[in-house]
Amino acid sequence: MIKVTVYNEYVHELEDAAVAAVYPKGIHGCIADFLGANEDITVKTVTLSTVEELTDELLYDTDVLIWWGHMAHHRVPDEIAERVYNHVMCGMGFIALHSAHFSKPFTRLMGTTCSLCWREGDRERVWNIMPSHPIAQGIGNCFEIPEEEMYGERFDIPTPDELVFLGWFKGGEVFRSGCCWSKGLGRIFYFQPGHESNPTFFIPEVQRIITNAVRWAKPLYRQEKIDCPWTESPEAKL
Repeated sequence: MIKVTVYNEYVHELEDAAVAAVYPKGIHGCIADFLGANEDITVKTVTLSTVEELTDELLYDTDVLIWWGHMAHHRVPDEIAERVYNHVMCGMGFIALHSAHFSKPFTRLMGTTCSLCWREGDRERVWNIMPSHPIAQGIGNCFEIPEEEMYGERFDIPTPDELVFLGWFKGGEVFRSGCCWSKGLGRIFYFQPGHESNPTFFIPEVQRIITNAVRWAKPLYRQEKIDCPWTESPEAKL
């Protein structure tokens, strides 16, 4: 079984009736529902009000952590962001969705501002530019999202190890919308679609991509801490 923890700050849904109408269970509830329908995946959820539950014990018991946040990044304690960073470096998978590009764990992992261009909703076409990648399995050449918040370049991130999806918007902008990295022993996937007021997470292709990403990001190897052990020079033994 792949053990997934979904973090969603769960603020928009409580403060905006229009968002609550789209995601009555919260974004975390929607993601947990479609992931939990798979026999090989179990899901726990954490919100900003319960963020202290992201202890070392829970993260040790998490194969892949999914993160969605937007208006309350600053309310996530720095020590929790550092804890997430350490667990990724030790092998835990991490998936950042949409506005989680500005979350504390993601910016810590990237080491850059992670800033980008944005504007209000537009039609998006997501192009599958690496169809052989495990995250792209079951996805056609492209699919369309009727309305999604526009994210455009320049996206201030390290060059991805693998670029799986490219987003194109009706206004002409493009965006690296599906990016993969290896950091330490962990795998990281950033996926751009997922604005809180649009039903993006109900789109079958989006659900398939996130499910594929969970299976891709699960640990291949995991250890308790990253260390740099001293070893004696081979020449010293001669």
